[in-house]
Amino acid sequence: MNSPLCVKAVLIDLDGTLLDTVLDLHAAANAMLRELGRAEVEIEAIRAYVGRGIPNLIKRCLAGRLDAADDPAPPPDAALTSFRRHYAEFNGRATTVYPGALEGLKALRAKGLPLACITNKTAAFTAPLLAHTGLAGFFDVVVAGDTLPKAKPDPMPLVWACGRIGAKPQEALVIGDSINDYLAARAAGCAVFLVPYGYNEGRDVRKLECDAIVATLFDAAQIIVSA
Repeated sequence: MNSPLCVKAVLIDLDGTLLDTVLDLHAAANAMLRELGRAEVEIEAIRAYVGRGIPNLIKRCLAGRLDAADDPAPPPDAALTSFRRHYAEFNGRATTVYPGALEGLKALRAKGLPLACITNKTAAFTAPLLAHTGLAGFFDVVVAGDTLPKAKPDPMPLVWACGRIGAKPQEALVIGDSINDYLAARAAGCAVFLVPYGYNEGRDVRKLECDAIVATLFDAAQIIVSA
Protein backbone atom coordinates (compact mmCIF):
# COMPACT_ATOMS: atom_id res chain seq x y z
CA MET A 1 0.00 0.00 0.00
CA ASN A 2 1.60 3.27 -1.15
CA SER A 3 -1.08 5.93 -0.68
CA PRO A 4 -2.15 7.00 2.84
CA LEU A 5 -5.32 5.49 4.30
CA CYS A 6 -7.81 8.01 5.66
CA VAL A 7 -9.79 6.72 8.65
CA LYS A 8 -11.77 8.04 11.63
CA ALA A 9 -10.86 5.28 14.12
CA VAL A 10 -8.39 2.44 14.63
CA LEU A 11 -9.33 -0.89 16.23
CA ILE A 12 -6.33 -2.88 17.45
CA ASP A 13 -5.94 -6.50 18.51
CA LEU A 14 -4.09 -7.28 21.76
CA ASP A 15 -2.31 -10.67 21.93
CA GLY A 16 0.13 -11.04 19.05
CA THR A 17 -0.32 -7.47 17.81
CA LEU A 18 0.45 -5.20 20.77
CA LEU A 19 1.70 -7.71 23.32
CA ASP A 20 3.70 -10.94 23.21
CA THR A 21 1.83 -12.93 25.85
CA VAL A 22 2.81 -16.44 24.80
CA LEU A 23 5.16 -17.15 27.72
CA ASP A 24 2.43 -16.45 30.27
CA LEU A 25 -0.14 -18.47 28.33
CA HIS A 26 2.33 -21.33 27.94
CA ALA A 27 3.07 -21.36 31.68
CA ALA A 28 -0.62 -21.37 32.59
CA ALA A 29 -1.48 -24.04 30.03
CA ASN A 30 1.22 -26.40 31.23
CA ALA A 31 0.30 -25.81 34.88
CA MET A 32 -3.27 -26.78 33.95
CA LEU A 33 -2.14 -29.86 32.03
CA ARG A 34 0.07 -31.03 34.90
CA GLU A 35 -2.82 -30.59 37.31
CA LEU A 36 -5.02 -32.71 35.06
CA GLY A 37 -2.33 -35.38 34.64
CA ARG A 38 -1.86 -34.57 30.97
CA ALA A 39 1.30 -34.15 28.88
CA GLU A 40 2.66 -30.63 28.59
CA VAL A 41 2.69 -28.76 25.27
CA GLU A 42 5.56 -27.00 23.52
CA ILE A 43 5.59 -23.22 23.31
CA GLU A 44 5.26 -23.28 19.51
CA ALA A 45 2.01 -25.19 19.88
CA ILE A 46 0.69 -22.44 22.14
CA ARG A 47 1.69 -19.85 19.53
CA ALA A 48 -0.54 -21.65 17.03
CA TYR A 49 -3.39 -22.24 19.50
CA VAL A 50 -3.82 -18.60 20.60
CA GLY A 51 -6.39 -16.40 18.92
CA ARG A 52 -9.91 -17.56 19.66
CA GLY A 53 -10.14 -17.03 23.40
CA ILE A 54 -9.29 -19.06 26.47
CA PRO A 55 -11.94 -21.82 26.09
CA ASN A 56 -10.69 -22.63 22.60
CA LEU A 57 -7.07 -22.46 23.72
CA ILE A 58 -7.89 -25.03 26.40
CA LYS A 59 -9.69 -27.31 23.94
CA ARG A 60 -6.70 -27.17 21.61
CA CYS A 61 -4.26 -27.91 24.43
CA LEU A 62 -6.28 -30.90 25.59
CA ALA A 63 -6.75 -32.32 22.09
CA GLY A 64 -3.34 -31.36 20.71
CA ARG A 65 -4.76 -29.98 17.48
CA LEU A 66 -6.04 -26.70 16.03
CA ASP A 67 -9.40 -27.97 14.81
CA ALA A 68 -10.49 -28.79 18.37
CA ALA A 69 -11.70 -25.18 18.49
CA ASP A 70 -14.34 -26.05 15.88
CA ASP A 71 -16.11 -28.29 18.39
CA PRO A 72 -18.97 -26.21 19.83
CA ALA A 73 -18.86 -28.07 23.16
CA PRO A 74 -17.21 -26.08 25.96
CA PRO A 75 -14.01 -27.36 27.57
CA PRO A 76 -14.33 -29.36 30.81
CA ASP A 77 -15.10 -27.18 33.82
CA ALA A 78 -12.09 -28.58 35.68
CA ALA A 79 -9.75 -27.53 32.87
CA LEU A 80 -11.29 -24.06 32.55
CA THR A 81 -11.16 -23.46 36.30
CA SER A 82 -7.57 -24.66 36.50
CA PHE A 83 -6.37 -22.57 33.57
CA ARG A 84 -8.03 -19.41 34.83
CA ARG A 85 -6.53 -19.84 38.29
CA HIS A 86 -3.04 -20.35 36.91
CA TYR A 87 -3.33 -17.61 34.30
CA ALA A 88 -4.40 -15.14 36.97
CA GLU A 89 -1.03 -15.87 38.59
CA PHE A 90 1.04 -15.65 35.39
CA ASN A 91 -0.85 -12.93 33.46
CA GLY A 92 1.59 -10.15 32.59
CA ARG A 93 4.56 -11.74 34.35
CA ALA A 94 6.60 -12.41 31.19
CA THR A 95 4.54 -10.39 28.70
CA THR A 96 6.39 -7.84 26.58
CA VAL A 97 5.25 -5.00 24.35
CA TYR A 98 6.19 -5.64 20.73
CA PRO A 99 8.79 -3.33 19.15
CA GLY A 100 7.09 -0.33 17.59
CA ALA A 101 3.77 -0.91 19.38
CA LEU A 102 4.09 1.83 21.99
CA GLU A 103 5.51 4.25 19.43
CA GLY A 104 2.64 3.37 17.10
CA LEU A 105 -0.01 4.04 19.73
CA LYS A 106 1.58 7.39 20.52
CA ALA A 107 1.71 8.30 16.82
CA LEU A 108 -1.93 7.36 16.28
CA ARG A 109 -2.97 9.39 19.31
CA ALA A 110 -0.94 12.34 18.00
CA LYS A 111 -3.04 12.18 14.83
CA GLY A 112 -6.17 12.63 16.95
CA LEU A 113 -7.55 9.18 16.19
CA PRO A 114 -9.80 7.41 18.70
CA LEU A 115 -8.52 3.92 19.49
CA ALA A 116 -10.22 0.70 20.54
CA CYS A 117 -8.64 -2.52 21.74
CA ILE A 118 -10.55 -5.54 20.44
CA THR A 119 -9.46 -8.83 21.96
CA ASN A 120 -10.80 -12.34 22.46
CA LYS A 121 -9.16 -12.44 25.90
CA THR A 122 -11.72 -12.30 28.71
CA ALA A 123 -12.19 -9.00 30.52
CA ALA A 124 -10.88 -10.40 33.82
CA PHE A 125 -7.44 -10.77 32.22
CA THR A 126 -7.58 -7.95 29.67
CA ALA A 127 -7.92 -4.99 32.05
CA PRO A 128 -5.07 -6.06 34.39
CA LEU A 129 -2.81 -6.79 31.43
CA LEU A 130 -3.41 -3.40 29.80
CA ALA A 131 -2.79 -1.69 33.14
CA HIS A 132 0.34 -3.74 33.87
CA THR A 133 1.90 -2.93 30.48
CA GLY A 134 0.97 0.75 30.59
CA LEU A 135 -1.27 0.61 27.53
CA ALA A 136 -4.68 1.12 29.14
CA GLY A 137 -4.66 4.90 28.80
CA PHE A 138 -4.39 4.80 25.02
CA PHE A 139 -7.83 3.28 24.43
CA ASP A 140 -11.22 4.96 24.36
CA VAL A 141 -12.95 1.58 24.21
CA VAL A 142 -11.87 -1.93 25.19
CA VAL A 143 -13.90 -4.89 23.94
CA ALA A 144 -12.95 -8.19 25.57
CA GLY A 145 -13.91 -11.66 24.47
CA ASP A 146 -16.81 -11.80 26.91
CA THR A 147 -18.02 -8.20 26.59
CA LEU A 148 -20.57 -9.16 23.92
CA PRO A 149 -22.42 -12.34 22.91
CA LYS A 150 -19.98 -12.92 20.04
CA ALA A 151 -16.21 -12.48 19.61
CA LYS A 152 -13.88 -12.33 16.60
CA PRO A 153 -14.03 -13.62 13.87
CA ASP A 154 -17.63 -12.41 14.19
CA PRO A 155 -17.84 -8.69 13.28
CA MET A 156 -19.97 -7.81 16.33
CA PRO A 157 -17.10 -6.49 18.51
CA LEU A 158 -15.85 -4.25 15.71
CA VAL A 159 -19.26 -2.85 14.84
CA TRP A 160 -20.07 -2.26 18.53
CA ALA A 161 -16.75 -0.50 19.14
CA CYS A 162 -17.29 1.74 16.13
CA GLY A 163 -20.67 2.73 17.54
CA ARG A 164 -19.09 3.62 20.87
CA ILE A 165 -16.37 5.68 19.18
CA GLY A 166 -18.70 7.41 16.74
CA ALA A 167 -17.34 6.05 13.47
CA LYS A 168 -18.95 3.91 10.81
CA PRO A 169 -17.24 0.53 10.27
CA GLN A 170 -16.21 1.56 6.75
CA GLU A 171 -14.44 4.55 8.31
CA ALA A 172 -12.38 2.38 10.66
CA LEU A 173 -9.15 0.41 10.33
CA VAL A 174 -8.47 -2.89 12.07
CA ILE A 175 -4.87 -3.80 12.91
CA GLY A 176 -4.30 -7.42 13.88
CA ASP A 177 -2.16 -10.50 13.47
CA SER A 178 -4.48 -13.34 12.48
CA ILE A 179 -7.17 -14.61 10.18
CA ASN A 180 -9.69 -13.90 12.95
CA ASP A 181 -8.89 -10.19 12.73
CA TYR A 182 -9.02 -10.36 8.94
CA LEU A 183 -12.38 -12.15 8.82
CA ALA A 184 -13.95 -9.89 11.43
CA ALA A 185 -12.75 -6.76 9.63
CA ARG A 186 -13.98 -7.89 6.23
CA ALA A 187 -17.36 -8.93 7.65
CA ALA A 188 -17.74 -5.56 9.36
CA GLY A 189 -16.66 -3.60 6.29
CA CYS A 190 -13.47 -2.22 7.87
CA ALA A 191 -10.08 -1.83 6.26
CA VAL A 192 -7.50 -4.18 7.75
CA PHE A 193 -3.72 -4.12 8.23
CA LEU A 194 -1.94 -7.24 9.48
CA VAL A 195 1.40 -7.68 11.23
CA PRO A 196 3.45 -10.78 10.31
CA TYR A 197 4.93 -11.54 13.72
CA GLY A 198 2.00 -12.57 15.93
CA TYR A 199 -0.18 -15.61 16.53
CA ASN A 200 -1.74 -16.69 13.26
CA GLU A 201 -3.17 -20.15 14.02
CA GLY A 202 -0.71 -21.71 11.60
CA ARG A 203 -1.75 -19.54 8.66
CA ASP A 204 0.63 -17.02 7.09
CA VAL A 205 -1.28 -13.72 7.12
CA ARG A 206 0.81 -12.47 4.21
CA LYS A 207 -1.31 -14.74 2.02
CA LEU A 208 -4.53 -12.99 3.03
CA GLU A 209 -5.92 -10.19 0.88
CA CYS A 210 -5.61 -7.48 3.50
CA ASP A 211 -5.07 -3.78 2.79
CA ALA A 212 -1.45 -3.86 3.97
CA ILE A 213 1.13 -5.96 5.77
CA VAL A 214 2.95 -3.70 8.23
CA ALA A 215 6.18 -4.59 10.03
CA THR A 216 5.16 -2.77 13.22
CA LEU A 217 2.32 -0.66 14.58
CA PHE A 218 4.54 2.38 14.18
CA ASP A 219 4.90 1.60 10.47
CA ALA A 220 1.12 1.36 10.25
CA ALA A 221 0.75 4.79 11.83
CA GLN A 222 2.95 6.33 9.15
CA ILE A 223 0.43 5.48 6.41
CA ILE A 224 -2.72 6.43 8.32
CA VAL A 225 -4.32 9.85 8.07
CA SER A 226 -7.09 11.09 10.35
CA ALA A 227 -10.29 11.83 8.41
